[in-house]
Amino acid sequence: MSSASGSLENFRTEIAAWVEENCPASMRTPLPANEHPGGGKRAKYNNPDTKVWMDRMAAKGYTAPTWPTEYGGAGLNAEQNMVLRQELGKINARPALVGMGLSMIGPALLEYGTDEQKAEHLPKIVSGEIWWCQGYSEPNAGSDLASLQTKAVVDGDDYIINGQKIWTSGANNADWIFCLVRTDFDAPKHNGITFILFDMTTPGVTVKPILLISGLSPFCETFFEDVRAPRKNVIGTVNDGWTVAKRLLQYERTMIGGGGGGQKVRSLAEIATEYVGLQDGKINDSDLRLDIAKHSMDSRAFSLTTRRSVEESKSTKAPSFVSSMFKYYGTEQNIARYELMMKAMGSQMLGWEGDEFQPAELTETRAWLRSKANSIEGGTSEVQLNIVAKRVLGLPD
Repeated sequence: MSSASGSLENFRTEIAAWVEENCPASMRTPLPANEHPGGGKRAKYNNPDTKVWMDRMAAKGYTAPTWPTEYGGAGLNAEQNMVLRQELGKINARPALVGMGLSMIGPALLEYGTDEQKAEHLPKIVSGEIWWCQGYSEPNAGSDLASLQTKAVVDGDDYIINGQKIWTSGANNADWIFCLVRTDFDAPKHNGITFILFDMTTPGVTVKPILLISGLSPFCETFFEDVRAPRKNVIGTVNDGWTVAKRLLQYERTMIGGGGGGQKVRSLAEIATEYVGLQDGKINDSDLRLDIAKHSMDSRAFSLTTRRSVEESKSTKAPSFVSSMFKYYGTEQNIARYELMMKAMGSQMLGWEGDEFQPAELTETRAWLRSKANSIEGGTSEVQLNIVAKRVLGLPD
């Protein structure tokens, strides 16, 4: 055994022991729909162990395991991070902390932020102190995001911001927002955009939740009326915020695409066995059986491909345009999974309420409805295919 592999095995032993000792028993069960480990100043925890687990993981830097230790991360390399994920998976541990802080603005700050900005914001993301939201889309600027019209005008040391954002995920609970604003209306639309951060409690910020078909309101309309944001909160260069915005979208698409990790979920074969039954040891529907087998193979191939991509990039480099490929394929796989669940469960996956439906069935119904949004958020599937064609395959316009 080489010294490197021996060191990694020692690390695995240490991680396994720490996880076993510190993960509460209730954090080894499936995450319920009414529990969201997103942190933030307004967070409410139905299960106190959610906060205990978050704090323990954050204290070790394991909520952002590959981030530098100077900003609260654990400073793990790609191999160590994989070991951590594997050991957490073995006990079916719930995610200790999730959100746009870890998956989107944090990585962007590591790449584009000043030392002062990193020191101010990154440790609060790692600890779960601050919940972030994203101010990108507007009523007339969705897929054509560069058409945004939210205006920011310099006034002393501040920008005064006026405009509206829409589909602002979690804005009603967020502490801070990373926002795209137009600072030069005479420049071409992809220029003249600035990337800025500000506190959601700033006077002039108004949030209105949007009720969805799922019965939830995770998206909001967000209005800015003479909102003051310090100029020091600009990330990157004034009028070149599109550069930061594009990079952050790649992080978002990587996050949406998934590709492995997280808690165990019931396999499609297990679900089909329960609702369709078995005949001679096989799922009692040959077409469904074939579809499930194909989906399982595709999912495994996707997981291995994303893992290979991470290992090839050593996981510390920013995602490339390949993130659009992962986002598209991961989205389609997730949607296909729920469609196959629908075939297996039949009318039991069409319930909204009532004693004839199990709580798990009602949860899956809402998750099925929510899965459709994956093809829109972070850039529509059509946009991803265009990016793959141009940037990955090198096809002409």
